[in-house]
Amino acid sequence: MTTATPARDLLAGRTGWIISDGRAGNEVQSRGVFEAMGLSARIIPVAPKGIWKLMGARAPVSPGEHFGQPGTPFAPPWPDFAIATGRLTTPYIRALKRHAGLATYTIILLDAKVGSSAADFFWVPEHDKLRGPNVMTTLTSPHAFSPQRLADLRARIPDRIAALPRPRVAVLLGGPNGDYRYTPAAIDRLTGAMKSLADTGAGLMITPSRRTPPDVLAFITRHVTGPASFLWTGNEDNPYPAFLAHADAFVVPADSVNMTGEASATGKPVYVFEPDGGSAKFARFHAALARHGVTRPMPVRFDKLESWHYEPLNSAMQIADEIARRWAQRRRMLGTPGVGG
Repeated sequence: MTTATPARDLLAGRTGWIISDGRAGNEVQSRGVFEAMGLSARIIPVAPKGIWKLMGARAPVSPGEHFGQPGTPFAPPWPDFAIATGRLTTPYIRALKRHAGLATYTIILLDAKVGSSAADFFWVPEHDKLRGPNVMTTLTSPHAFSPQRLADLRARIPDRIAALPRPRVAVLLGGPNGDYRYTPAAIDRLTGAMKSLADTGAGLMITPSRRTPPDVLAFITRHVTGPASFLWTGNEDNPYPAFLAHADAFVVPADSVNMTGEASATGKPVYVFEPDGGSAKFARFHAALARHGVTRPMPVRFDKLESWHYEPLNSAMQIADEIARRWAQRRRMLGTPGVGG
């Protein structure tokens, strides 16, 4: 259950903007932080084009967007807090900081490769290298699966999940990115491990991500699924939250920091499937989780499902607490009435 802190107690009734580039992974992180802060946020989508998009995080906002003018998405009254995640959103948080001044506490999630003066607060995962006096790091990324939400989800179990044999294993499918490749050999490793899991009597709960190639999903459908499995194909509401809540263990893709972090919020065993490739950055992330006792490598074949325990990780609450603490400290320094007594 989320526990309020003295600093977070001061946030009741405060307003927030999420500047969104439309990428689900970025928006999930922003929502997770604001939900942990107890804020209901207004989402402002942005989509710079042409040279403004090509210039990236260091670009100004296009003059054609009339930033700060009445009738535009970015106009007063300014919010108490604003979050930007992703390089396309960074010019907007920088412009907001200039226009709103101390009225808005500005936050950048992930390393946008801009100077530390671009926002009041930065968060990056520990495996990134950005550091500074206004930079916070945590092992996993923020998300919306708080202890309270997971408890609420566990209080009710969908019929299709209840019908599966236990232990139930959630298999979260990723996809190729700039560092990992889903080669035929990698797909064979994954499907072989999934078949062996089914052979042990485990029930499989399988869900693809937006990056899962159709041919990979089709191959798994042909070779793995059966009566003791539940594969989400997109034809019904996404059962991913229920999978997180009711899984006894997880198989997660090394290529997804978000999926790995969300599984880590459960305290249940997490096996990591490594496609071909990788990078030093991903290696640092997975090594840290292994040291923390969260993850183990996915075996080529499961003879049995191991069990281990760790303190669930929830970085959204840590980040929310730190933002609230720093915001309250700034208000005290400014002599704002009602803060700090």
